[in-house]
Amino acid sequence: MKEIQTAYQKAIGVIERCQKPTGFYASGLPGGYEATWARDSMITSLGASLVGTKFKVPFRKSLELLAKHQSPLGQIPNAVGTYNIDRRSDVTYNTIDSTLWYIIGHFVYAKAYREKTLLKLYKKSIDRAYLWLRYQDPNEVTLLAQQPTMDWQDAFPHKYGHVISTQALYYSALKMLGAGKQANRIKKVVNGEIEKYLSLYDSKRKYYLPWVWKPHNGEREQALWFDTFGNLMAIVAGLATPKIARNILNHIKKEKIDKPFPCKAIFPPIKPGDKEWHSYFSKCAARAPYQYLNAGIWPFIGGFYVAALVKAKKFAEAEKALENLALANKLGKNMAWEFSEWLHGISGKPQKESTPYQGWSAGAYLFAHQSVKNKKVPFFLN
Repeated sequence: MKEIQTAYQKAIGVIERCQKPTGFYASGLPGGYEATWARDSMITSLGASLVGTKFKVPFRKSLELLAKHQSPLGQIPNAVGTYNIDRRSDVTYNTIDSTLWYIIGHFVYAKAYREKTLLKLYKKSIDRAYLWLRYQDPNEVTLLAQQPTMDWQDAFPHKYGHVISTQALYYSALKMLGAGKQANRIKKVVNGEIEKYLSLYDSKRKYYLPWVWKPHNGEREQALWFDTFGNLMAIVAGLATPKIARNILNHIKKEKIDKPFPCKAIFPPIKPGDKEWHSYFSKCAARAPYQYLNAGIWPFIGGFYVAALVKAKKFAEAEKALENLALANKLGKNMAWEFSEWLHGISGKPQKESTPYQGWSAGAYLFAHQSVKNKKVPFFLN
């Protein structure tokens, strides 16, 4: 399908628009997301680093900028840059995944460019980031714990305690750091092989719950909706066993979470009256079902879906999903190939609030493209 290769070239063009002297902005649209976010820049770099050395400098600059603004305690900022009129903030924190992506980003850079210069130069910074993460374990059970909206879903919905997407990223970071023993314990705990009261895998629903916290007299604080990125990241990272990976991918197919394009952020959408609903949700972009984070389609997640299919050795399905992802990125409000931030979960159309020329939509596509091409997911260890 010619769109696969066209999308590849167009994705490179989007990333060219996102590269700035200080690193990668989240969007290449003038006036849109004019800052360097830790997660956005590192996901952009997953794909950008696969295009020779073309984007080596902005990848390095992103890491350097984040390191420069690392907190005294070791936390990596969420975003750096005064990026719009109504939210004048030069440096923001209050996340957990930013620090995880920063560590992962350093090892991706070293592997992509076969160069350990930054790993050596920023060893103390990486060590401080790792120490900060280790302190995010108030129960001393190896799993990271977090407060609500401290990851990429920073407005909706609420996840707290032990969150699957965070454990999957932590598992990856630990493997890259050489902390295999600690990583393997997390894998056993999350999958319910040991310490079953801490398990995130639901053997009845056959997917990872988005978050779990304390048990109370036989009842546990938890949510039951499907967190797409968290489950897919668990597969890509190798946290999910082959059997669990198959179950997750079967669930996505059964519930059509990959339709009309890969993939809806959560499923089912959360509505007023549901126990997970909070009053302020009615004031954010996720207030309506299938909009924004409320089961809207996020093409960057689609890239991880393709990679997860490759990881599960479903190569034909992965190529078909890549074609569908290319078509999603082709859609635009004003012209073709806008690589939108998100699409409506039912119609698949870009919405008014969705910013085009998203770096992570383009980077995740390149990451998916390479995974399909080589029948192997780059960077993430088994």
